[in-house]
Amino acid sequence: MCGNSEEHIVEKIENIEKFSACAEQRLDVLVSRHLGITRSFAQKLIREGRVVLTRDNSAPPGKVKPSYKTPAGTNISVSIPPLETLDIEPEDVPFNVVHEDDYLLVVDKPAGLVVHPSPGHWKGTLVHGLLFRYPNLGPFNNVARPGIVHRLDAGTSGLMLVAREQKTMEMFQKAFAERQIEKKYIALAHGNFARREGIIEGSIGRHPQNRLKMAVVGDGRPSSTGYRVLWNRNEFSLVLCKLLTGRTHQIRVHMSAFGHPLAGDTLYGGKEIDKTHCLGRVFLHSWRLSFTHPVTGLDLSFTSHLPGELRHVLSRYVFN
Repeated sequence: MCGNSEEHIVEKIENIEKFSACAEQRLDVLVSRHLGITRSFAQKLIREGRVVLTRDNSAPPGKVKPSYKTPAGTNISVSIPPLETLDIEPEDVPFNVVHEDDYLLVVDKPAGLVVHPSPGHWKGTLVHGLLFRYPNLGPFNNVARPGIVHRLDAGTSGLMLVAREQKTMEMFQKAFAERQIEKKYIALAHGNFARREGIIEGSIGRHPQNRLKMAVVGDGRPSSTGYRVLWNRNEFSLVLCKLLTGRTHQIRVHMSAFGHPLAGDTLYGGKEIDKTHCLGRVFLHSWRLSFTHPVTGLDLSFTSHLPGELRHVLSRYVFN
């Protein structure tokens, strides 16, 4: 509660979250507010011994009750169970819904919104907002939660598909595995491409030196990204990208490895537009989502206009 940790890429089934109490407060209230979970679930974690307290220059207080008044400065470690089982406290989080029916949602996620709770982002995620707006989602594996079929990076805006019940979720997972769902992105890349269109191939895995990054590595998972250059201007290229596989940071990694990192993507070698303007995000937008409805059989396609901050970059810094 005294500060956010750096954004992580969550891989572990179980995580340890550490923070300090800023003021004396009930332990269950402190844990629930910090992690964005219900108070009853925080009490469950405490009773299971998943919450450990320590203080400088004093012995740990041992096993405590949820009602324990935690002194300011107490260090708190919480062993987080699998994210799918978290009893999350709904929050009113802003995002747009472009389609909804009894089986699925298509949402337009703004940049900066984290999709799922993760270390450093236990509150204010899209999942919290979905539970607030749609309290009857699920259940999925006996847990009331939204069916996140695929994710977007926090800094990426645009369309996402969400299942509202278990059977739809399973059908979408199968459709993604069989590449039956089409996802197209608009990206602004540095440089001019030698070829106007093509497919970038490169196995993607964890970066060997930086655990926060992905990279094209020999022992990674096979990955393919289709691209088509829409136009070139002032050493930038606006590119339409099609995901043929779905790996973490795939477009960003492939474009960087191809010699054309995305504007604003400083993690993968991209640069801000100029010294006086900080975009504050990667120029990457989930523009079109097309799929066959798993229940009605209708072919559906949705598009999302570029958000204002990306249009501003194009008009002021690329076409100027």
